[in-house]
Amino acid sequence: MDVLALSRLQFAVTTMFHFIFVPLTLGLSVLTAWFETRYVKTGDETYLRMTKFWGKLFLINFALGVVTGITQEFQFGMNWAEYSRYVGDIFGAPLAIEATAAFFLESVFIGVWIFGWDKLSKKGHATVMCLAAFGTNLSALLILLANAWMQKPVGFVLRNNRAELNDFLAVATNPYGLIKFAHTLTSGYMVAGYFVMGIAAWHLIKKNEIDFFTRSFKTAAMFSLLAGIAVAATGDFHAVEIAKSQPTKFAAMESVWETQKGAPMHLLLWPDEANERNAVAGASVPGALSFLAFHDTNAEVKGLKSFPKEERPPVLPVYLSFRLMAILGGLMLGLSLLAVIMPRWKSFVDFKIFLYIMLAALPLPYITVQLGWLVAELGRQPWIVYGVLKTAGSTSSAVSAAQVAFSLAGFTVLYGVLGVIDIYLLIKYAKIGPEKAVPGMIPAKEVA
Repeated sequence: MDVLALSRLQFAVTTMFHFIFVPLTLGLSVLTAWFETRYVKTGDETYLRMTKFWGKLFLINFALGVVTGITQEFQFGMNWAEYSRYVGDIFGAPLAIEATAAFFLESVFIGVWIFGWDKLSKKGHATVMCLAAFGTNLSALLILLANAWMQKPVGFVLRNNRAELNDFLAVATNPYGLIKFAHTLTSGYMVAGYFVMGIAAWHLIKKNEIDFFTRSFKTAAMFSLLAGIAVAATGDFHAVEIAKSQPTKFAAMESVWETQKGAPMHLLLWPDEANERNAVAGASVPGALSFLAFHDTNAEVKGLKSFPKEERPPVLPVYLSFRLMAILGGLMLGLSLLAVIMPRWKSFVDFKIFLYIMLAALPLPYITVQLGWLVAELGRQPWIVYGVLKTAGSTSSAVSAAQVAFSLAGFTVLYGVLGVIDIYLLIKYAKIGPEKAVPGMIPAKEVA
């Protein structure tokens, strides 16, 4: 494999592994802040115990997320030096703000939250957690605005063979980025909701702390349902934006080869990329694809044949990732709805089959968000900045294939170890359950 292929593989491995932790951090920070806010308002000690239990798992996940995210910055400067030279003025701006403002806010307030239990008032301590959650979500916004510029570049001029920023407001209000942020954020909330429901289901099966975990389950179920509705809505807006800004990606997502008006959606479909057609195309819904793309059943959808072969993304992996993502998203929305209305029929403890289903469903949102990123990044190819700079030629001439292969192997081993540690700690503390009493927060040595 050459430097380009190895660099792409390395960035895919490190980024996808890092994103295992990010969505849970986004959602669990909000849920922890909610539990502590409820404690302050009601004085109910159960909410305090919930804050500490789920907050402990949040901290474990947050720590691993920070560690795994650091390596990506180094790859921009080493493996992707030509890309950084070409677009660094623009791409670096939101990332710099994220590091110096949002991440600083997030990490400082998390530190205050950990060590401030006996030093702050109840309201003050809850406010700190709310600010930490805000910082966490603000970090996501700035990082996604940077990524969105790669998907839909705005606010720049080409000068001296470089892309230079000339309108920061355009970058900050990029519609692609704002929609992407809303979609990614609410997806992270579903990850957290299913994480809480899965752990709560395990304890309810064991009949441990029934009141504690029933409350946790119900809160997470409503959180997941609302997030799921938002994911579906923002996903629709996102599809419209993609059809307008990245027609090749949209065509690959639905394996559309011929440009046509009133394009149907095929429920049964299998792409045949070699022959530029679909080997299977059945169960069609007339005009549905045009409606999905432009909210107009007669709108024209551009097919892949309208673009040069060298500017098309790989169709099969993009198509399969998108379809599976949509199917799993619909399944999770249905399960969330069932989890919300289930208590009207019977107690969770009396319906073990459903609890086992929700325990087994815990990995589903993790898989779904990874599939979403595969669609986003593979669908943008062969461009690293859509329509401006191709992936080929964006690597550094200063690194060799052997060096990238060595670092890839090292990252794989290191991340494998970190993954085992994370899973071990999460399972360990999730099984232990909440503290019986409330004698202060997690010891500092335990957090470290």
